[in-house]
Amino acid sequence: MDENKNIKLQVQDLTLIFGNQKKKALRMLEKSASKADILSKTGCTVGVNKANFEIYEGEIFVIMGLSGSGKSTLLRCLNRLHEPTSGKVIVNGHDITRDNNKELLETRRTEMSMVFQKFGLLPHRSVLENAAFGLEIRGEEEGSRLQSAQEALETVGLKGYEEQLPSELSGGMQQRVGLARALANNPEVLLMDEAFSALDPLIKSDMQDELLSIQAKLKKTIVFITHDLDEAIKIGDRIVIMKDGVIEQMGTAEEILTDPASDYVKAFVEKIDRKTVITAGTLMFEQVSKVNVKHHGPEGALRKMRAAGIDVLPVVDEQKSFLGFVWLNDALKASKAKAESIKDIIKTNVPSVYPEYTVEEMLPLITGTKSPLAVVDKDSNKLLGVVTQTSLIIEATKYDKAEIKEMKDQANEQ
Repeated sequence: MDENKNIKLQVQDLTLIFGNQKKKALRMLEKSASKADILSKTGCTVGVNKANFEIYEGEIFVIMGLSGSGKSTLLRCLNRLHEPTSGKVIVNGHDITRDNNKELLETRRTEMSMVFQKFGLLPHRSVLENAAFGLEIRGEEEGSRLQSAQEALETVGLKGYEEQLPSELSGGMQQRVGLARALANNPEVLLMDEAFSALDPLIKSDMQDELLSIQAKLKKTIVFITHDLDEAIKIGDRIVIMKDGVIEQMGTAEEILTDPASDYVKAFVEKIDRKTVITAGTLMFEQVSKVNVKHHGPEGALRKMRAAGIDVLPVVDEQKSFLGFVWLNDALKASKAKAESIKDIIKTNVPSVYPEYTVEEMLPLITGTKSPLAVVDKDSNKLLGVVTQTSLIIEATKYDKAEIKEMKDQANEQ
């Protein structure tokens, strides 16, 4: 759990079993019986098996897996479209699995909205009326609901299409109407069940970009279901990978890619282009030798280089802000010239990156230079670590987390 983030939704030991002998199946599940064994002996299907996770306020939380993995089933448990067999779904600290129908309806109307793969638009109503439909069901006054719907349509880029019918729109535009209808309710949590999977690839990519743009403005908590790993990586802050109703792994795209928890996950991610996911924050050496421009002269820089067995050092000021690099040859010349400061030999025209820079973004920065890349804090310019050209090029051609760690350990021991 990240103590700096607010938990919007918690799932605790959530289990869903389909069939007539749920109690028997649940007892077998408690004794670690397999899904196949439970099906054989009870005729019941385990849809979700003891799912546990927390979703933070304002994040896009992606649940993914192949067909039959339980991802959509799990999503439908979050707003009780499927009634969980056991476990808890806690929204804003309140366990909604204990709610009666009236209380549950209120939660769906005010705290959660859902966007389905099939748009579900009313064919004889205008785009504006479709966007306002959820508010109409909620009983809001016409003027108020149409105003909210209008604002939602503008948010999803459909201003000017208010009076058209759904049949007059493309598939991508129809999906935007569905998204606008959900946003018009101003939900705290937005549930999206493979919302873009029926769209053509180019339109799908546009909708992903649109969702990220909307999220940057509205900061909703979004639970997004997909079977597309590229989509999950593009939009997800964190990703859950499911198989046979079980959560195989949960983490950021980078964590899953660099440290797969099982052979299944490893096979799932093996075709992903690592260069687009692995970041400077993962590759950087944090315990790096450096010189302080105020306290170290050429001789001090040379001693540090000899001790570390390197020929270049990052330079920082009193606040540990990155200033540039000093090289061995320049330090030797300055030492022979009896220079007391390294100020005049700092190479300041060098690239620096933030921790979230990917390998793909960093590679062009090392073209034509032998300089490593300084990793700095975006706000303070404080030096966080260094990415060497060797580790960057090796990662570009593929190394896993264990090998990267070994490289770091070896470098830190020098």
